[in-house]
Amino acid sequence: MNHRPEPGDAPHLPIGAGEEVLRGSLRVEGISKSFGGSRALDDVSLTVRPGSVHALCGANGAGKSTLIKVIAGLEHADTGVIELDGEPVRVANPRHAADLGLGFIHQELNLVPTFSVLRNLAMGSGRTGRWGQLDLRRLSRDAVVVLERLQADISLSAQVDKLSVADRWMVSLARSLMRPARFIAMDEPTASFTDDEAHRLIKVIDELTSTGVGILYVSHRLDEVLSISDEITVFRNGRLVTTLAARETDRAALTTHIVGREVERVVASEQGDPGGTERAVRLRALGLSRSPHVLNASFDVKVGEIVGIAGLVGAGRTELARLLVGADRATAGRMELDGAGYAPRSPHQAIRSGVALVPEERRSQGLVLTGSVEDNLAMAEHGAARRTLRPFSPRRSRRTAEALIERFAIKTRSSRTAVHLLSGGNQQKAVVGKYVRTGPGLLVMDEPTVGVDVGARAEIYRIIGELASDGTSVLVISSDFEELAICHRVLVMRAGRIIAEVPASQFDKDHLTALSFGAPDAEEA
Repeated sequence: MNHRPEPGDAPHLPIGAGEEVLRGSLRVEGISKSFGGSRALDDVSLTVRPGSVHALCGANGAGKSTLIKVIAGLEHADTGVIELDGEPVRVANPRHAADLGLGFIHQELNLVPTFSVLRNLAMGSGRTGRWGQLDLRRLSRDAVVVLERLQADISLSAQVDKLSVADRWMVSLARSLMRPARFIAMDEPTASFTDDEAHRLIKVIDELTSTGVGILYVSHRLDEVLSISDEITVFRNGRLVTTLAARETDRAALTTHIVGREVERVVASEQGDPGGTERAVRLRALGLSRSPHVLNASFDVKVGEIVGIAGLVGAGRTELARLLVGADRATAGRMELDGAGYAPRSPHQAIRSGVALVPEERRSQGLVLTGSVEDNLAMAEHGAARRTLRPFSPRRSRRTAEALIERFAIKTRSSRTAVHLLSGGNQQKAVVGKYVRTGPGLLVMDEPTVGVDVGARAEIYRIIGELASDGTSVLVISSDFEELAICHRVLVMRAGRIIAEVPASQFDKDHLTALSFGAPDAEEA
């Protein structure tokens, strides 16, 4: 990390789009918050010092995001106080938080999908002209500066819902830098980032802390937390377990604090090709194309095989997944499923054929947030029921939902709890469970563990292994190349093309990274 100033260093330094940063520490003391009969935070106290990175770690539902929402004024604590510079403040709402110099990047991005990038950056920016209207000229000028600072090549006129998930995160980060800030909370900011994008963000964090900004950082990427943090606070079941100096701990010890027990790290698959050439081909893609995102993709996925897809954001991974489930139509090429022609016209038709997709962005693509956990877990099964002609039974649906809640360790008061009340990681587990429930022959998982804690991640890996052992073929798309070690082989995409195939016996994160970037010393298949 770069040098961070001592508390007595220059109190007003430039930040963001040419404004000044307000210096000072942030402290929460005795914060408790309950939702119904469930205690989300229980007597939590911690301090974020100016010019430092204070990380929050913990399992899904441990209370990390709830604490950030309390500081942001999105929720109000039942007991406890928030202090700035030693003075108690009551944060009335998010606008008041911004006026106090508090910035936030929430796990739920809170962008307006139909607005342009510029309009989203304008929200809460304070860039108004003489008559109280937006000063678009000044706003555009400052937005360009902030996006350049993030090395984000994003058009200000682009509509947000047309952007990739990673670019939406960049827009959310840029919005937090459009106003002067003494403190910025970042909730899973790199969850959908490639290593390169994460490194760019870390450079920005270094720059912010060097000017005295305090960062509250939430991430399940423990190696990242250990590398950038000064202090790490661990939550479990709403309570603060411990606060550690980052330099005095390691990943194994941190994982034990988070989970309450030791958790094995992902190791490379020792199975290799499951059954070799004896296994039947479940899915075959031949010259599949949808220019410019997917170009002449040809590959097989065998019965009971776990195949990974690696590549940078924009390489065409998600676009390929959408072709496989009929969300988009190929302009060239064809597919076969279990030896027969396969050309789904919609995701529902794909589910009836036995192919399901766990989407990259759970909130907008995988869940009905106002619906209950049970209803969300049942939705994909409606399509499967049509395939089997079995009538839908509400009683059986509830029993199945409760079994999935237990199997995936989804933290919820009951199966009838609204899914928007769950933590982000528990929402992700509900999405995975929803599609596992359909009993697919091929399950496509796009970033299956994004925002999921280490314990739940291990559980999802175990379930993927069980599905494969039972004959389900699994296609795993991930920006976290380490987790692709669970795969029997990995396909590497770059610029819309599959440019390499790496078997489990040759798996190496650095090699996949080199292939993805097109490094000259990386061998291509």
